[in-house]
Amino acid sequence: MQPQYEPHGAEAAGRAARVLVVDDDPTVAEVVVGYLDRAGYLVDWADDGPTALSRAVAHWPDLVVLDLMLPGMDGLEVCRRMRDRAPVPVIMLTARGDEDDRIMGLEVGADDYVTKPFSPRELVLRVESVLRRSRPAATGHRLAAAGLAVDPDARRATKNGSELSLTLREFDLLAFFLRNPGRAYTREDLMREVWGWDFGDLSTVTVHVRRLRGKVEDDPARPRRIQTVWGVGYRFEPGEAVDRP
Repeated sequence: MQPQYEPHGAEAAGRAARVLVVDDDPTVAEVVVGYLDRAGYLVDWADDGPTALSRAVAHWPDLVVLDLMLPGMDGLEVCRRMRDRAPVPVIMLTARGDEDDRIMGLEVGADDYVTKPFSPRELVLRVESVLRRSRPAATGHRLAAAGLAVDPDARRATKNGSELSLTLREFDLLAFFLRNPGRAYTREDLMREVWGWDFGDLSTVTVHVRRLRGKVEDDPARPRRIQTVWGVGYRFEPGEAVDRP
């Protein structure tokens, strides 16, 4: 039986972000829904994959908190199907110590993950962080190099004029590289500058760089733009001056 949740007045006014929580553990779900509700979000809850997809179609969320282990359809498949429909930030919930599962979640496009057991306050902070980064910043600066272009205000990225389908973190990572060409950054640097974290699992950065290469490189197996600097990290090589109209 799903916990009862009544949207408050901000829904009609369009002031609050909508968060879809997908977890088959009613105790976990009730705590998460309660904390997010008190933080001012509009919260929907689903306890399995098909219900989550139908809830998302009925009221498209601004962010999804998605448990990896779900009955019938796991969180990876739910994430894939949602992303096939439209971009949406996803925070994946995973069991502590299951590194392979966390990496799989990142591979299908999760923007962040939280390991169970977790602090509900920490989860709320992660939600706030991901949503904040998903909102366009009024920079007025379009970035372009090597056939790649990023418009931070519209959160739109293209390659040779064709729109790229990037997750939140992939977009931020590409924008950071375009702003800072020719300089090598460690994975710790990228985690701090792009994710806004002072600590965390560095495989998160590795996976996102690999995914981004798959979308922006002509030959991801032999990357020319996002190069590995052995013993250091990564460097963006535009091969030309970066255009900032």
